[in-house]
Amino acid sequence: MSRLIVVSNRVAPTQEGRPAAGGLAIGVLDALKESGGVWFGWSGETVSEPSAPVIEKQGNVTYATVGLTKRDYDQYYRGFSNATLWPTFHYRNDLSRYDRQEYAGYQRVNATLAKQLKALLKPDDIIWVHDYHLLPFARCLRELGVKNPIGFFLHIPFPVPEVLRTIPPHEELVKAMCSYDVIGFQTDADRQSFVDFIERGQHGTSSEDGMVHAYNRFLKVGAYPIGIYPDAIAKAAEQFTDRKPVRSLRDGMRGRKLIMSVDRLDYSKGLVERFQAFERLLLNAPGWHGRVSLVQIAPPTRADVTTYQRIRQTLEGEAGRINGRFAQLDWTPIQYLNRKYERNLLMALFRQSQVGYVTPLRDGMNLVAKEYVASQDPADPGVLVLSQFAGAAEQLPGALVVNPFDLSQMAEALERALSMPLAERQARHADMMAPMRENNLSVWRDTFLADLRNVATASSVAAKAVKRADVTAPSLPE
Repeated sequence: MSRLIVVSNRVAPTQEGRPAAGGLAIGVLDALKESGGVWFGWSGETVSEPSAPVIEKQGNVTYATVGLTKRDYDQYYRGFSNATLWPTFHYRNDLSRYDRQEYAGYQRVNATLAKQLKALLKPDDIIWVHDYHLLPFARCLRELGVKNPIGFFLHIPFPVPEVLRTIPPHEELVKAMCSYDVIGFQTDADRQSFVDFIERGQHGTSSEDGMVHAYNRFLKVGAYPIGIYPDAIAKAAEQFTDRKPVRSLRDGMRGRKLIMSVDRLDYSKGLVERFQAFERLLLNAPGWHGRVSLVQIAPPTRADVTTYQRIRQTLEGEAGRINGRFAQLDWTPIQYLNRKYERNLLMALFRQSQVGYVTPLRDGMNLVAKEYVASQDPADPGVLVLSQFAGAAEQLPGALVVNPFDLSQMAEALERALSMPLAERQARHADMMAPMRENNLSVWRDTFLADLRNVATASSVAAKAVKRADVTAPSLPE
């Protein structure tokens, strides 16, 4: 069986006892352990000079990590990846900036990483590349002569052509993406945005079977919505119920209802709007004063990027303002925690809450929404209030779906969720658990890799046919 080579910007922690970073890490590790292979990417460390990958083997999985120089980190990671691609792909053109030197650094790092990976490859390896940091990675490998099947999965949204075109080198990026053999998106809308750019720009054509012919290449383009392992999450949520932080939260609520929200501290998550909608609930329904609290856990991210520093300051200001307006001696409306918690502990915290509040302004999938549902007690489940702009909204029919730009609608959904009868809550929970079990993380991984391996098989058959034709063809007179 061919090896699987996984390439991502960051490689998940490999130390024993440390939890995997999330859905990507869990799904990737499962696949690597089954087939054997290599996980290649940035170590998270900055170094004075580029060096060969650090190799660490655990079982049949090899971890190959490299450091980035400060210049590369600033241009590739902080610069083009997170100051241009991230905001634009999340439809925040107002926060996006473009710098030619940063784009050159982005291309340079992709080329350097490709060169470092090439030395580790075998002829029959299958390569699976992840996320927006590595859009041109396949093109870099092709330029080095790598002919292996290469797939790409984008974990964040892919914008419509009108938004994508605000990135000056947009066509160069899409052309580079067409060096992959399979490209996967979270939703069909994201897939359609990519196809629309190809067809409306007259760069190629697509067919109903998902094949795209663009820039003189054929590739498969599809939607592969990422899932979770709902039963494993339910088990963890139940097992961690007696942990001290969970007991402390439960005791501190004193019978009040709990709205729970967990996100990275990012402007795409709609955190400020979320706080303001909760404020509107307290304004419109004073009967809930002293009877409900919002707990927002928002671990810091990209703390060295100015935009993220500003969102943290704004959010802290809003929490303070709202608490100052409504708080009582024995009640704090919003508990805002700017820190990280272990994943299984979060599942147990979810289980204690009556409402899951997941309202990003734009998101690829948002696994937190699925994790919230899976962590609930089926006998007495909470209600999920979910943004229509999260990919998960298409897969969770029992959620109360809202427009995160409509504060009144969100406030009304919160009140409805807090007041919902048990029978309706149970029915909605069951309606969401069934499709999550049917389309779990293994289905996402196996479906994508099956398509990628089919490409490998088709390429091999075609190569053999060409070789046979060369052998049997009559010689021509000189």
